[in-house]
Amino acid sequence: MKEELEIKRAIIPVAGLGTRFLPLSKAVPKEFLPLVDKPVIQYIVEEIKNSGITEIVFVVNPKEKMILDYFKKSPNIEKVLVRMKREQILKELRDFEKIFEGISFSFVMQKSPNGDGHAILQAAKNKSQEPVAVSFGDDIIDAEEPAILQLINIFKTCGSPVIALKSLPQEKLHSYGVVSVEKIANNLFKIKKIIEKPDPKNTPSNLAIVGKYILTPEVFGYLKKAVPSQKGEIILAEVFDKMLSDGKVIYGYELKGEWLECGDKLKWLKSFLYFSLKDPRYKEELKQYLKTIK
Repeated sequence: MKEELEIKRAIIPVAGLGTRFLPLSKAVPKEFLPLVDKPVIQYIVEEIKNSGITEIVFVVNPKEKMILDYFKKSPNIEKVLVRMKREQILKELRDFEKIFEGISFSFVMQKSPNGDGHAILQAAKNKSQEPVAVSFGDDIIDAEEPAILQLINIFKTCGSPVIALKSLPQEKLHSYGVVSVEKIANNLFKIKKIIEKPDPKNTPSNLAIVGKYILTPEVFGYLKKAVPSQKGEIILAEVFDKMLSDGKVIYGYELKGEWLECGDKLKWLKSFLYFSLKDPRYKEELKQYLKTIK
């Protein structure tokens, strides 16, 4: 049983078109927008590695060529830096490469935007009989214990799918998937229903879904059988709701840590400020500078 609950693989869907970041996203995928001096995707990958996962599968669109190159070693650049005697920059590059040692990267294509459930299904292929972690590229959790590891620890106890949750003020819930729940323990809930973008006057709880999950083989079975919507999409939340209506158990866990979102321009700007003002290299000077802006 212990081996069955071991999670060593994660899926990162990044096949979206980034329409909320147009026209910039025509040239730069949104997952490569910087937060201080690292792209968003690096925060996601570091969190996954720090959770003990050793294999990452990116789901990309056919035009995306940047992501695997970013995480590869750069011997040609290193040779140039050695020749130019740029020791400090060379050290920084090698330190960056060491971060991802022990992780294998691969990718699969999602040729058209057919929904988040469809994207996840592309990465399952012949390994849909294993539990996996999923982390979308819009959500970062700044926490002492990595968010995916928090979910893995819950999964090891319950053996069922786990959805990451975070409480939000009432006035913000209408923009999210919100869950109706039964409380089990501190931060742990049994999901009863998922409501996408609920009416502000009729929200089932204050718990919104964060784009991080632990999925079991049973979820992949439902994804394979899912009927696409009128738009031709397979939506993960709808698959979860089908499982719940069939009496399947799905847990929700309210993550510990700060939720930083990067799904639109304003959220990304707020996240950029958060990490910039937290960075010991820059925070004091930035704070002083902000006081001078009128």
